[in-house]
Amino acid sequence: MDDNFVRQRITELRIKKGVSEYKMSTDLGHSKSYIQSISSGRALPSLSEFIFMCEYLGTTPKDFFDEADAEPILVRQLCNTVKEMPDKDLLALINIAERLREKQHIVDTLRNC
Repeated sequence: MDDNFVRQRITELRIKKGVSEYKMSTDLGHSKSYIQSISSGRALPSLSEFIFMCEYLGTTPKDFFDEADAEPILVRQLCNTVKEMPDKDLLALINIAERLREKQHIVDTLRNC
């Protein structure tokens, strides 16, 4: 992982959140070009600013750096939701997720034929 990963991930998550560079910059209390300077490679956020950015983007630093997780915001939202569910509902949700994953595997296999 390098500086480019950080820049690209910030851009990716910002776009998924649906906010402009200008809006994110001002929401975080910076000049309107702050995020643009990060995206373009002229700057990197400080550690404390990075933590604020993760919070703003709805992710954790751990999830931010998980390259296998293409949708860390949605995964975090799902995790927060399931923490409040009773065991019976969790088991039902796991079964649904496994069936959906199996269906996706079948679709992927058929596409590769």
